[in-house]
Amino acid sequence: MSEPQASASSFTDFALPQPLLQALAHVGYERPTPIQAQTLPALIDGRDLLGHAPTGTGKTAAFALPALARLHEDRSTGVRVLVLTPTRELAIQVAEAFTSYASRMPDFRVLPIYGGQDYTTQIRQLKRGVQVVVGTPGRVMDHLRRGTLQLDNLQTLVLDEADEMLRMGFIDDVEWILEQTPAERQTALFSATMPRQIERIASKHLKDPMKISIEGKRETAAAIHQRVWVVSGMQKLDALTRILEVERFDGMLIFVRTRTLTTELADKLGARGFAAAAINGDMVQKQREQTVEKFKRGGIDILVATDVVARGLDVDRISHVINYDIPHDTEAYVHRIGRTGRAGRSGEAILFVAPRERGLLGAIERATASKIEPMMLPTIEAVNERRVADFRAAIDATLEAGTLGRLQTLVEAYADENDVPMPRVAAALAQMALGERPLYAVEERKTAKRERKASRDTREPQRRERAPVAANPRTDPSAPSAPLASTASTDTPERVRDRQPSSRESRPASREPRPKNTVPMEGFRVEIGSAHGVQAGHLVGAIANEAGIDSAWIGRIRIEEQHSEVELPVDMPKPVLRDLRQAWVLGRRLAISRLSDAGPGDDHTAQRNRAAAAQASERPKHRGPAGSGNKPSGKRTGTGSGPGAGTDAAGTHRKGPGGAGSKPPKKRDKAARAPRKA
Repeated sequence: MSEPQASASSFTDFALPQPLLQALAHVGYERPTPIQAQTLPALIDGRDLLGHAPTGTGKTAAFALPALARLHEDRSTGVRVLVLTPTRELAIQVAEAFTSYASRMPDFRVLPIYGGQDYTTQIRQLKRGVQVVVGTPGRVMDHLRRGTLQLDNLQTLVLDEADEMLRMGFIDDVEWILEQTPAERQTALFSATMPRQIERIASKHLKDPMKISIEGKRETAAAIHQRVWVVSGMQKLDALTRILEVERFDGMLIFVRTRTLTTELADKLGARGFAAAAINGDMVQKQREQTVEKFKRGGIDILVATDVVARGLDVDRISHVINYDIPHDTEAYVHRIGRTGRAGRSGEAILFVAPRERGLLGAIERATASKIEPMMLPTIEAVNERRVADFRAAIDATLEAGTLGRLQTLVEAYADENDVPMPRVAAALAQMALGERPLYAVEERKTAKRERKASRDTREPQRRERAPVAANPRTDPSAPSAPLASTASTDTPERVRDRQPSSRESRPASREPRPKNTVPMEGFRVEIGSAHGVQAGHLVGAIANEAGIDSAWIGRIRIEEQHSEVELPVDMPKPVLRDLRQAWVLGRRLAISRLSDAGPGDDHTAQRNRAAAAQASERPKHRGPAGSGNKPSGKRTGTGSGPGAGTDAAGTHRKGPGGAGSKPPKKRDKAARAPRKA
């Protein structure tokens, strides 16, 4: 076995076939990066490898070139290489890299497979024959269960961004896929961090791996000018607008926490005159690809995205990254700012931090080994100066174009006929060109303030009408008996303690409501409990992240053995609840549902069965790790996405309200509703 050649100065120093060297010369690769220099010899020799390296260090070429070298020597049929990635974008990027490196290899085919794309196209390509498959764990699992993907001849298996797959809840799927592959295979695992679960998978599935670690975080951060603005006294949108007005940028990537906020922020920026678009997981894959392509060509200047969809996004023109919402972990921050300052170019990263988030700022500074420079928000005067400078530059460009001709004659004639000074005519034309948007920001700020006040005056009566008075179960016998839905926010800690069940019945409430929170609350149920290792902090972080609400508005949390109950503000928007239903915590979906949706005679078991059935109906067909009991269930009678969709106790599939072709549920007789006796 050859040792890693960290001092290799050229790709010709490695045992790579000539077609690969020609392709590398064509794309302009000259010197291998540190991870490529250390990884290539081990993988070319056929060893398993455990690589600890951050994004942007050249991992794709590090595992793709050895895999292609083996394919060049062995022309066997079937899928020979399988690469698992956490996101569709990264799968597409890796597949494109394979195509580029194998451009001089005849009859080479690579296929990216991921959710959101039609199965028929993927199955047709697999039947035609491909050597390399790059896919997300869920879709790869689906094809394996269908029998449309055969791995009997697999040579090389690569796990790319393994820590991100763990964070997204795919790790059980990954382990199941590993168990379906031949024992005699080469395995390479790459991860930016090494959590305990990743180390366990490596020790279980890798054979005497070569361990390589690349410290790239500090170099990545050093190439980027980082600044932080502490949110105070101004709305973040207004602050962002000022920054966009003053900063000179080519392409900008703005990160927010939730999918809903991507579209909201992009729409608001568009209304303020910026060429912005959203990219999130709710968009059809083709639409996302078209948006990214438009951004690459310059048709869009600003992309508003979440962490997940930005994985693998590599666009040269990204000069600025703005963290509109601070990430909850330092790794996500490093990945975010890594979208700029690539390939030796400098980049700008701006972070918005609320006063309560200063602890996260300190963790980020320790992770990047650098002190983030405080940023002074541009003043109104600076914004006006930039607008005037841009206005003057536009006049200069128009004059230099020399196409005024008849328009100049028309204006001169108008000024003579109406005895109007030429500067006044020019000012009128400028006003026509500007439209409703004033040139000076002070006027714009006053207009926005008036609009916000009018909007608040409109919403306030609706809130007063909508907000119900919480029922008191002690005085109102018709009040629901759910422990959280009927609890008023004015309860004292002593009353809360008195109402808690004993430790033998369930765990005590893990989090008390904040005394200043007087917003009407209602109870929700999530399908994860103490048996799954959940703690109150996990739920607060997940809900605050997905719903985009401050943790101060998350009320009492009670953790039971198989589920948990949490108080949230009444009238939560449907898109937010949809995001929360799909959110993952510790490898499980929240599958959130209202406690008030439970029927009068429902107990916790019935509600849990109903929520579990709804959760199962949202998953792709036959999804789940081996041994979980997931089997093809035959033809379903329909689909539904509303509450109650799933399978009832008798095994009959039923649809939720609002589902396609849904029908009202049939009334059951008293015998069917009565609980069975032991």
